[in-house]
Amino acid sequence: MKRREFLGLSIIASIGLILGCGGGGRGGSNSLKTTIKNNPLPIPKLNRGNIKNGIKHFDLNIQQSTHNFFSGISTKTYGINSSYLGETLLLRDGEEVSINFTNYLTEDTTMHGHGMHVPASMDGGPHQKISPNQTWSARYKVKQKACTNWYHPHLMGQTARQVYMGLAGVMIIEDSESDALDIPKRYGVDDIPLVLQDRFFNGSGQIDYSPSMREVMMGYKGDIYLTNGAIEPYFESENKEVRFRVLNGSNSSVYNLSFSDGRGFFVIAGDNSFLETKESVFSLRLSPGERAEIVVDFSNDLGKTVKFQDTSKDAKFLEIRVSKNKTATTSTPTNLTSLVLPSPATYTRSFTLNGSMGRLMINGKSMDLNRIDESIPINQVEIWEVKNDMMMAHNFHIHATHFIVLERNGSSQNLFAHEKSYKDTVYLASGDTVKLLVKMTDYTDANNPYMYHCHFLEHEDAGMMGQFVVV
Repeated sequence: MKRREFLGLSIIASIGLILGCGGGGRGGSNSLKTTIKNNPLPIPKLNRGNIKNGIKHFDLNIQQSTHNFFSGISTKTYGINSSYLGETLLLRDGEEVSINFTNYLTEDTTMHGHGMHVPASMDGGPHQKISPNQTWSARYKVKQKACTNWYHPHLMGQTARQVYMGLAGVMIIEDSESDALDIPKRYGVDDIPLVLQDRFFNGSGQIDYSPSMREVMMGYKGDIYLTNGAIEPYFESENKEVRFRVLNGSNSSVYNLSFSDGRGFFVIAGDNSFLETKESVFSLRLSPGERAEIVVDFSNDLGKTVKFQDTSKDAKFLEIRVSKNKTATTSTPTNLTSLVLPSPATYTRSFTLNGSMGRLMINGKSMDLNRIDESIPINQVEIWEVKNDMMMAHNFHIHATHFIVLERNGSSQNLFAHEKSYKDTVYLASGDTVKLLVKMTDYTDANNPYMYHCHFLEHEDAGMMGQFVVV
């Protein structure tokens, strides 16, 4: 980082500390912890859609609601067909779908299919606003491999707050390849979505989104940990292999996840595809927006209890009680898929995540909805070299396509297990550089742009985002 950039960030961070901006009832979470009850893990309803004239329709209401995070307290929230978060949407490769969002909030929003390969006009980015009492539909043919994606708002300058209030949901894509694998796939039984988040609450149990200037820069990280909208819930598991579809749905926290008994588990998928072979690990690091599918074998654990946690944060996300006899068996194979990579790259683009005087930027520019930053030819194979030039962590998310992480800091040996798949979001610690293999396919549109940005949501809202068109 250049000295003037570092000084600018230090000054703005110091101002935030001195002023104590935000915070409101901050610290109220501690007084509420005595009201937390150990509740069952909520499993979001599986929405299979309704077929009309050969098109699968999903009708989703974006709404204000209340939710019981704490015993006897109604907390004001946003939700999608729910009091908090949204239903899980089940899609298949090759289907024609129409995902219809009706906005019952008193403010504009958008709804982006994170990880979905769709036309730019159907992307749900900041240009596709949904006004109050209006409906917007994302209509497209599903063209991608089996994976776990998600949907969330992408309104310019308001994404972080709206997600914090509860607007997010899981999207599952299946295909013939996933059908054929002997892996857990009974939704809610041995195939479980886990949306991991952290939140601040004030003393009256209301969500407290009031980041100071410093917290905008460093990321807004709460002290209460949620899984599918519940605080430290438990899951009654069968004594067999269980598949968890893990989403880091937080605004800015990076989670280092493991099990309380130190057991190993298998990573079988990253953001947008299976790994070629399952990877045995003891921990999993996910930055905001990243997903990974893991398989944990509880076959010999009947009667045992184990926690899924981040010990670095004292975050207990889920207590797993192996209390049920198995009603089916699976044996996850070693070989899962064959990843077809694009031909050698013919063009390189460079992106530097930087900042100056409290502004967050990419290549020295803060986000401007009226400016197109990159024009990318369709089917051109490219290397995107992304560098984090700041004294804080970031990540990098690309709309429209899925990429392969070739290397981190000069070597493929530095990749994490879940990065050995197709991805759309990649983590960068301070000083990291990653090389991504990128190819835009299927859709061109010189007028409607896609986004690339840091998925630490406070950073995105503060300007660390750019736009590109595929031509």
